[in-house]
Formats: sequence, C-alpha cells, structure tokens
Amino acid sequence: MELSQDIKNILGLQLPTDPRWVDLAGISLEAILTDHAYCEQKAALSCISLIQHNPEKEKLVMALSPIVTEEWGHFRLVVAELQKRKLQLGRQRKDAYVNALLAFQKQGGRPEDRFLDHLLTMAMIEARSCERFKRLSEGLADPAMAKFYRRFMESEAGHYTLFIDLAETYIDKDKVRKRWAEWLEHEKLVMSSMEVRGDRIH
Repeated sequence: MELSQDIKNILGLQLPTDPRWVDLAGISLEAILTDHAYCEQKAALSCISLIQHNPEKEKLVMALSPIVTEEWGHFRLVVAELQKRKLQLGRQRKDAYVNALLAFQKQGGRPEDRFLDHLLTMAMIEARSCERFKRLSEGLADPAMAKFYRRFMESEAGHYTLFIDLAETYIDKDKVRKRWAEWLEHEKLVMSSMEVRGDRIH
C-alpha cells in the first residue's frame, strides 16, 4: 500500500492506517468514542506531568498550559457526543499502542534523553491520532460523525510539531531529528504488528 503524500510529508508517519479500521470503527461508535474520550483525558494529564516535572522550562510551561485546557475540552466534547447519541462512557481499557511506544523510551541514563523521549512519545501519539481522525472524517458513513472528526483532525494537526519544537528548544536539533527518525521506524513496526480493531483510536 502506497503511503499518501499528505500523511508522509505532513505527519512523517511511515505506515498508513489499514482502511478496514474505519469500517470497524463505524459499527463500534460507543467503544471508539469511549476510547477517544480517555485518549483526550490522558493527553491532558501527560501535559500536566511534563509541566510538573519541568517547571523551570518557561517555554514548555507556557506552550503546554493551553494544550491542557484544549485536551480537557475535547474530553468534554466526546462525552457530550456520547450523551447526545444515548451511548455510555465505558471503562478505560489497556492501550497496547501507547504501551508499545512507552517500551521504546530510554530508561535510566541521562535526564536529557528521558526528557527527549517523553516529548517524542507525545509527538508520535498526536501524529497518529491526527491521522486516525483524518481517516474517520473521510471514511465514516455517518455525515455528522465525519464532521465531528474533521474538527478534531484540524484541532490536533499542529500538536505533534509542538512537541518536536519544544524538544529542539532544549536539545540539539540534530540529536532530536536522529531520535525522531528512530521513533518513526519503531512506530511503523508497532503499527504493522497490531491487530486491526475498531474499538480503539490507536
């Protein structure tokens, strides 16, 4: 399958979402919306954690503070969509994709390396989320849901570059770019090994 230029050039991702995923998601709206809600919640909490652990990094604090508000607002929007459709917010489930990314983070060693991997993990999750929202906005049969996800795609589009920009603010750019290339290759392997399921955003 040829990777579309928009995904490769804009997001940098090396492997597109399997087209079957959108069809499966379309018949599992309660599950996909539930998982989406928790993804937004975790994104907000991750930004808070970055701020708490790096209060001396003023640019990071100022850049991520509004993202916390935005991601929590997204959580509320998804919950409202569930209620509007008379669907239930289910329980949070294990995220195999995110866990596979976390396993790639450097453990121990220099604090700078751990900080870099934390930022690049966030960048990768945001890039894949944006790609998935794009797929939903283009492929869902329900026009209202397609529009719903178009809004999320547009809102999330710049988030992944923000985390890379923050990394390059505090760490040598060549080092950031080299490690990001390694992350892209790892994420490709993760995506190629995962089961296609319509009840998860990732």
